[in-house]
Amino acid sequence: MRSIGEMARDSGLSVSALRFYDRAGVLVPAWVDPVSGYRWYGPEQCEEARLLTRLRRAGMPLPDIRLVLAGWSGADTDLVRKLLQAHLRRLERGLSDARSEFSAVRALLEGREKPMTSLRTAAVRLTVPAAELAAALDAVRFAAGTDPELPMLGGVLFDVEGEVLRVVATDRYRMAVAQARATGHDGAREQVVVPAPLADAMRALLSGEDGGGPVRLSVDGDRVTLEAGDRQAAGQCLDHDFPDYRRLVRLPAGRRAVVDVPAFREALETGPVRRSETPGPDGVPCDLSVLRPEADGTVTVCADGEEGDADPNYVAVNREFLLHALAAGARDRLVLEFGAPTAPLAVRRADTEDTFSLLMPVRLEN
Repeated sequence: MRSIGEMARDSGLSVSALRFYDRAGVLVPAWVDPVSGYRWYGPEQCEEARLLTRLRRAGMPLPDIRLVLAGWSGADTDLVRKLLQAHLRRLERGLSDARSEFSAVRALLEGREKPMTSLRTAAVRLTVPAAELAAALDAVRFAAGTDPELPMLGGVLFDVEGEVLRVVATDRYRMAVAQARATGHDGAREQVVVPAPLADAMRALLSGEDGGGPVRLSVDGDRVTLEAGDRQAAGQCLDHDFPDYRRLVRLPAGRRAVVDVPAFREALETGPVRRSETPGPDGVPCDLSVLRPEADGTVTVCADGEEGDADPNYVAVNREFLLHALAAGARDRLVLEFGAPTAPLAVRRADTEDTFSLLMPVRLEN
């Protein structure tokens, strides 16, 4: 007999997933201790758990999986084969439908594409306080993408509008926004995507500036230059449009909690984690922290099963990403804003609404 922890280790399913499949009647333990409630699994159930993992990865619905497991060890495998074949046909139909929809979307996209011409007809010149630009880059750089399939996310957006320079980065799983004051530009709104290596060179250039004196930022065609005294960092912009980040940050107000960052960081680093069943940006599963805001304004890092089905205001996020966002917040106290479990977690500064991070939630198996 295996305990639930041993079963999780040997089967590859998490403890929370095993509990969920027990409640769903899919993989019921061979015996449950009536006093302690501990679950115990028989030797043959490890193979069933591994089979369950494969079927879930293939997207088979739970009612069908229940029947597959029920018929797996029987002499007559006809039902199992028919269920597998039926699910394969559903997947093939779904893929065919998806191809048709994607073809329609591509046709719509091609219909609205215009010849590639630069919208920038005049050079852009502005000055920015060095300390503010350095702080803005520090606040967003961690969220820049590295996926070669999405090169438009592999940089930092510089968005100039009026007397404000907004700096934005996202890799789809997280987004960070910050801003600095800008003077000298009174034209139309301008946007340029600065490649990550060039953004790093600009940040290194700013490290030599003390007192927050002004630096000069200029964009001429596809070239962007940052000048500090007699030194400069320059290079080509990315030849891609950045997504409209303003649409992505329009979130309904959620429940807020103020956290002491050093103490909260320690709670995350030493507290309970869950292993995600879903690959992260690097293609491998990640450690999740499950957070729940409390009525007294604190935040609990939940152990397995503690998030509470009655309170939907918890969220599971990539723990490493959250630690990065806390560091980028650069404050001893930060505000966490919770929406629904499917809404992004916002990490905000208490002294300004202009610098914040958004972390996409990760769906829990149960």
